[in-house]
Amino acid sequence: MSTDASVPCQSFLPDPKGPPMFRLDLGSTGRYCDGISRRSFVQLGVAGMGAIGLPQLLRAKEESVQSGVSGKKTSVILLWLDGGPSHLDLYDLKPEAPLECRGIWNPIPTNADGIEISELFPLQAKCADKFSIVRSLHHGTGDHFTAGHYILTGRGGVSGADTQSKSPFIGSIATKMTGPRQPGMPPYVAVPYGMSIGLRPGYFGANYVGASHNPFETDGDPNAASFQVQNMQVPGGMTVSRLEDRASLAKHFDRMRRDVETKGMLESMDRFDRQALDLVTGANARTAFDISLEDPRVRDRYGRHNWGQSTLLARRLVEAGTTFVTVHFGGWDHHWDLKSGMERYLPMVDQLVSALLEDLTQRGLYEDVLVMLCGEFSRTPRMNNGGNGGPPLSMGTPGRDHWGNAMFCLLAGGGVKGGRIVGSTNRLGEVPQDRPVTPADIHHTMFHVLGIDRNISFLNHSGRPTPALEPGDVIQELL
Repeated sequence: MSTDASVPCQSFLPDPKGPPMFRLDLGSTGRYCDGISRRSFVQLGVAGMGAIGLPQLLRAKEESVQSGVSGKKTSVILLWLDGGPSHLDLYDLKPEAPLECRGIWNPIPTNADGIEISELFPLQAKCADKFSIVRSLHHGTGDHFTAGHYILTGRGGVSGADTQSKSPFIGSIATKMTGPRQPGMPPYVAVPYGMSIGLRPGYFGANYVGASHNPFETDGDPNAASFQVQNMQVPGGMTVSRLEDRASLAKHFDRMRRDVETKGMLESMDRFDRQALDLVTGANARTAFDISLEDPRVRDRYGRHNWGQSTLLARRLVEAGTTFVTVHFGGWDHHWDLKSGMERYLPMVDQLVSALLEDLTQRGLYEDVLVMLCGEFSRTPRMNNGGNGGPPLSMGTPGRDHWGNAMFCLLAGGGVKGGRIVGSTNRLGEVPQDRPVTPADIHHTMFHVLGIDRNISFLNHSGRPTPALEPGDVIQELL
């Protein structure tokens, strides 16, 4: 991943020390707390795609099937709060702590005994019996990139000084093993895109499990009247019958195929080819992505904003057979102006989470869809002064800084029990007080829900077998 903004929009960049790379400039992101406005690139290396042999990959998948993992048809919707939401202002308030720790808002009771959440979550308070909260999640780092890599891949190895992904996103691994839950649907979709800390697809990418397992990205704003998913229409001058003629379509790739000798590259191209045909010619996929077909009253319940409609689109996709959907909610890096940020964002999150859980229940999907809500880390228990000097809260626009020693993850549906709290933090919300949970424990729980062999391994770029998951355990209290 590069941050060189001088690169042309599309270029073929030969590497004097290795194979050629294709780079697509996807535009710039907003500034993060280090002041850098990053440009995001997709970079596709011909040799990199062939780092894993197809026979080994097929054998790994077959071994997973034979190990008795599956029959399950569960899907996952991951609502990603990019930038780091504060546990102390959302789901783990500390009303007895000093003012600068407990923050601005009060907790309110919910319909689940013993569970209190932010007063900015009145709708979720009415359906807390449908979700559970892990309050003792931690990984110990305050670096955006290290933290994001831990939460999304289960592993460290990156930092602000070396942001390139080292491992595959957990959802890419999952959907490599399961495929879609219904034929004709993409197994892994990112709405509107897969992005982590300004990197696209960043730590939502498939890495060494193969580029064909990167997310299918919708792009655009599902709340816009003109919203249309890219690559879902028959190209100009083509017909469905011509597209379905594989021999005719293959002629367009002949020249490239002659120039490529790596089996993995051809296998990935074939997957892209098949998926493109399925999406364009399959009525199931075209209908699922067309959010304009949704009942306007349901759209209103989710909220007529980008976040709400993106979440509704995620529900449409899992209902149609997509296995894993990520939804990107950016802007959670609140070092200052925390009050206005939370008062803007939390009502939207409250609306979309409550609407999603109600909708899944009414459609009979609640037990088949695991909903997760989290970010890369949390924020400091002690509020700052907004960068304007003086003691905490004395002036400026107070906020919270990076904190990876205690954070939350909300889980609901998919066989997970609702109305439960797993773990707790100490009096000031600084560290786990009991039942500490790691990102790997979340991933093991997710694989269990999806019916995937938790002991499966893949070959990394060096050809070495690498476990899909770091050591961890299923969170039994949730099941």
